[in-house]
Amino acid sequence: MKKPMDVIKYPHLTEKSVNMVEEENKLVFIVDDGADKRQVKWAVEQEFGVSVLEVNALNTMKGNKKAIVKLSDEDNAIDIATRLGML
Repeated sequence: MKKPMDVIKYPHLTEKSVNMVEEENKLVFIVDDGADKRQVKWAVEQEFGVSVLEVNALNTMKGNKKAIVKLSDEDNAIDIATRLGML
């Protein structure tokens, strides 16, 4: 059985991703190349104890897989970003 942090590699830190945290209640992670949206949703919910509404995944120019995770209104992306040291 995979652990959540086997799917989530690390938070993606850019000015744009920090704005997404603050304005859209979204978190951005670099994830395992083989992970699908369902696995990313599971990993974020398990690791951080939040409800995930939506996951968008894309491949970066550097060959990494990036996941943009939209949290429910009850959960605050700023709290998690602060815990991760993003803010």
